[in-house]
Amino acid sequence: MDTTGILDEALQRLHGSGPERLGRLTNHAPMAVEALAAHGQAGSVHRWLDLYAPKLEEFPSVVERVTAANWRSALGDARRAADWIGYFGREIAERPWRDVLTEWWPRLLPGLYGGSTHPVIRVGHAVRTLLADDGTEPRLTELSHGLGYWAARYHPVADLVPLPGADSAAAALDAVTPIATRDGGFPARLGRVTGLPVWAAAVTDPHDARRRLTDLVRAATHRYATHGHGEKTMLVHAATAPNAVLRVLPALPPALWVPSLRAAWTASAAVTAMYAPQAPVAFTPSAAFTAEEVVERALAHGDEHVIKLTDTALDVGDERALTAALRSIDLSEPLV
Repeated sequence: MDTTGILDEALQRLHGSGPERLGRLTNHAPMAVEALAAHGQAGSVHRWLDLYAPKLEEFPSVVERVTAANWRSALGDARRAADWIGYFGREIAERPWRDVLTEWWPRLLPGLYGGSTHPVIRVGHAVRTLLADDGTEPRLTELSHGLGYWAARYHPVADLVPLPGADSAAAALDAVTPIATRDGGFPARLGRVTGLPVWAAAVTDPHDARRRLTDLVRAATHRYATHGHGEKTMLVHAATAPNAVLRVLPALPPALWVPSLRAAWTASAAVTAMYAPQAPVAFTPSAAFTAEEVVERALAHGDEHVIKLTDTALDVGDERALTAALRSIDLSEPLV
């Protein structure tokens, strides 16, 4: 992790910006700078932020203070992002951040699918920084922004029909049936997902849940190399959303790991149903690359989703995962 203070500087720089722009698109900068700092690129963080800055909007206005008495009525109200961020800022200032996270994780988990899964991804990045060093104010503030964004964009799914599945995560993702109508944005497509394959439904042991979640992240990352052309940006989240959940597990009581696995599977499978192509396409990199070289290529490319998928690919750590990161570079438009 970054020990230079640059990450904290970058987070402070970003906390005057809102979690979204244009009313629907996520601010990816806090996640991307954390990923760069985590992989030895802290020295490039501010330069990357200068390129991304035109995509930032001012912090939204406060509507009404969220409290312990009225929070249920504010849940899922995107207009209340500033209210929610303020609420979690106060909570984390008064109590240990792990206690706040443990209290709110089961409340927010059913609504993981809002904001195209970006809120939980932002929380995952924030928790990784705190597990490395939980003493800095910018990192605690970043967690409050992530949790607040999640609460404001809370969006559950329900009544999904259990469909025939498979034993392995890779086979279960292969068994996902694409939705018939493939237009519209994430919320519209999510509403058309009515059933998903059963996978890991019998898991009850927390450590088995963690192992299965690790398998899911690996399978979804590998799959991007051959299926990412279905939608180069959105299919990144089939891997990064469950990886965010996986990153948070060490900060949570084991009793919360099994429901976390189930929510992560639903998110990954739903994204697959919404955006995966009808058939895979083989991809072979032009040359062999080390993990460090892949990070450098992702930074040079600059796209925020490329950076985040590369970050997850390095967590997986094998050659097929690095191939998926290179595929995202090949498919995506660079940040200019």
